[in-house]
Amino acid sequence: MGDDTPRLRRHHRVLRVIGIVVAVLLVLVVIAGGVGVWTVVRSFPQTSGTLDVPGLSSAVTVYRDDAGIPQIEASTADDLFRAQGYVHAQDRFWEMDFRRHVTAGRLSEMFGASQVPTDTFIRTLGWRTVAEQEVRLLDKTQLRYYQDYADGVNAYLARHSGAELSLEYAVLGLQNPGYKPEKWTPADSVAWLKAMAWDLRSNLEDEIDRALLSTTLTPQQIAELHPAYPYSTHPTITAEGDGDPARTTPDAAASGSADGQGGSSSSTPSADAAAAPAADTASPTAADDPATPASYAPALAQLATSLDALPTLLGPAGSDIGSNSWVVSGAHTASGKPLLANDPHLGAAMPSVWYQIGLHCRTVGPDCPFDVAGFSFSGLPGVVIGHNDRVAWGFTNLGPDVADLYEEKVTGDTYEYDGAQVPLTIRKETIKVAGGKDVPLTVRSTRHGPIVTDLTDGFGIIAKDQAGKLGVPAQTFQLSLQWSALTPGPTAGAIFAFDTATDWASFRAAAASFQVPSQNLIYADVDGNIGYQAPGSVPIRASGDGTMPVPGWTSRYGWVGTIPYDELPSVYNPPSGVIVTANNAAVGPAFPQLITKDWEYGFRANQIQVRLTKLIADGRKLTAADYASIQADKYDANAATLVPIIRELGASADPSSGVYRAAQLLAGWNYQDDADSPAAAYFNVFWRTLLQEAFGRKLPASAPPVGGDRWFAVVQKLVKDQNSSWWVDSKLGTSDRDTMFEVVADKAWTEAGRLMGGDQTTWRWDRIHTIELTNASFGESGVAPIEWLFNRGPYPVGGSSSVVDAVGWDASVGYQVDWVPSMRQVIDLSDFDKSTWINLTGASGHAFSPHYTDQTPLWQHNQTRPWPFSRTAIAAAADQTLTLRPAH
Repeated sequence: MGDDTPRLRRHHRVLRVIGIVVAVLLVLVVIAGGVGVWTVVRSFPQTSGTLDVPGLSSAVTVYRDDAGIPQIEASTADDLFRAQGYVHAQDRFWEMDFRRHVTAGRLSEMFGASQVPTDTFIRTLGWRTVAEQEVRLLDKTQLRYYQDYADGVNAYLARHSGAELSLEYAVLGLQNPGYKPEKWTPADSVAWLKAMAWDLRSNLEDEIDRALLSTTLTPQQIAELHPAYPYSTHPTITAEGDGDPARTTPDAAASGSADGQGGSSSSTPSADAAAAPAADTASPTAADDPATPASYAPALAQLATSLDALPTLLGPAGSDIGSNSWVVSGAHTASGKPLLANDPHLGAAMPSVWYQIGLHCRTVGPDCPFDVAGFSFSGLPGVVIGHNDRVAWGFTNLGPDVADLYEEKVTGDTYEYDGAQVPLTIRKETIKVAGGKDVPLTVRSTRHGPIVTDLTDGFGIIAKDQAGKLGVPAQTFQLSLQWSALTPGPTAGAIFAFDTATDWASFRAAAASFQVPSQNLIYADVDGNIGYQAPGSVPIRASGDGTMPVPGWTSRYGWVGTIPYDELPSVYNPPSGVIVTANNAAVGPAFPQLITKDWEYGFRANQIQVRLTKLIADGRKLTAADYASIQADKYDANAATLVPIIRELGASADPSSGVYRAAQLLAGWNYQDDADSPAAAYFNVFWRTLLQEAFGRKLPASAPPVGGDRWFAVVQKLVKDQNSSWWVDSKLGTSDRDTMFEVVADKAWTEAGRLMGGDQTTWRWDRIHTIELTNASFGESGVAPIEWLFNRGPYPVGGSSSVVDAVGWDASVGYQVDWVPSMRQVIDLSDFDKSTWINLTGASGHAFSPHYTDQTPLWQHNQTRPWPFSRTAIAAAADQTLTLRPAH
């Protein structure tokens, strides 16, 4: 199957240096009878009865259902967010503490010298610095809410320490006994938004991939491996930029025109667009040409490695980190009111990145405007995705190109820009290391952003290679990164505006502040309206399209502003009554502004569209059950393209050959990647083998084929060309597509037998396609006893990459699950109490808590839980009730 080593870097081991001695000590504690049990359970929070909490002005009630999901009721907004901070800390403080150390570049303070490279990268980008600047941008009310939340967290910390906070602190204490958590601050909360933005940063990996490929492949070959979005066969979210109003496809039903509240065709930057030098309209000179990527390939390869070495708090970067969402108007539903669905696709984290919660003012009014429930992030006040008493919303990643690499000519402490030497911005920091010496750090930045080639000595290779070509002194060529999230913005305050929106106008006003990361926002309200809005800080470039690194020594490639909010795509009450977003293109190719060249390719969007269109065409009035069925859809469009070829080849093949037996097994398969399907198991082995043999052996080790939607699109085009050079391999003895498929089918049959045994009737996709829920810190320690404490699984599952039930896997590594529908929600605007939700894990972050993974079996089988919202439903569902009283 080829060498998988290059892609193993995706499986990060955050704490490699924790010794076997620590593991042995911990196991001894755990197995020591009552002492071990006490160590485990002492961190479980009190969830019933009464507790005194400093700072509260009046009593707060916390109802928890039988899954431990809290619904908080308070008399004031300040008490509501103090209680949210307290409850988050009860269930998830280790997760919160770990995250804030990641986002501040301070992991070394917890875990020692092994984390210096990670801290160096994060501090070079300056996440924490930007978060502190964004705190200063909050208005008085928003800042008060963040401080209320922090006060609630700190109230919990004041009475709990060490293993009383979480079992992880007992483990950490064996390695770093002096560690004590600091008080929580608003910047700790806001910094999480930088991590969210980073993991959803869109096409930076594609930019690096193209540059690396260009060192060995022709432009035509690169274009074949990065094909354009298939506009003629896959849907766009809106009709803006379609360029062909007459185009109709079976999947066009979700398209609708804007209603004048967005989508104008002007390409002029707004007056408040991001400040940047005006573009020089003179013709470019040879000196402005980009450098040859071969000259800095080592730097790019090292950068790619550095990116993959970072903790992935949301999931592995790439196009499969996306989501599904759709909303249908009451014209097509059984209730006569809209139904809205959403399932974000993120990493398989333990605990889940999401925390379900309800925040309810006892009397909703101007002074206490919150009556909202949904999915929050532990560490962040408010509800990120969900509904209030009037509107519902969901997120999927828009995926705009908001990160560019610039080639910089650096001499000493200056860099060249438009013929002049400009001083670098230099910042010095100190990384404190548990059990070791402090590490000094110097961060250098150009006008574009931080220089990322300072991160490791490996980047020094670039200077020698580039010096001769450019005729500049050695050790001068660097790469800098410009990224929209490094400019302070108002996103931190937008959450509260979503939570209190009452109609489309107030929702769009909230969206205008949600700048980073840019999301596809879908909307529905109790009055029957539905909508879509793309917000975000999306750059306008003087020239270039963001697909390759460009010269930073000239203004000709700089950012000259951002796309004005009112020119971003928007739809309100489309005639079709249907809006679908699944990271597919938001606009057509004629859209006047460049949002990205690297949309996801629309396979999931197409299938959702097909399912909805068929149900509506059949006269079906849609229900929540229909939505759940679509969320569980496992139709594999890739299989629908490739399996007929295998069947045709197998029909005339030797009965003893793998291709013949494969054709027999695949006969009659419905292309669903069901958990118990032998055909799905074999096909996915075939797919991985095809990627390795036809492509992987010809590509740089740092840019292997990982599968997913882009590779679906690549192979769908190439199979139409029998004689493509990609099918030719002298070592395999292949000369065209059919011979390549025959060789791969044989190899895959052998490999499937090795993995699942010789009797193909016992093969199942979920025998090799499993998910292990991995703790983001100790769960990747490399020490089995510690991982046993905090990880859960493996869980056998169906689904696959780039199908609607997007339980995805990295084909360059293996069949294990890397990203998942991290939660699922279906919101019924006719009666919110009829809505349903499910989380990947459970409410608790405490290992061995009954709510650590209690929702996982339901999630595994595409089932959901009731979602109470009204006061009556919340009280009826309450399994435990806790009263938080003001401390006297």
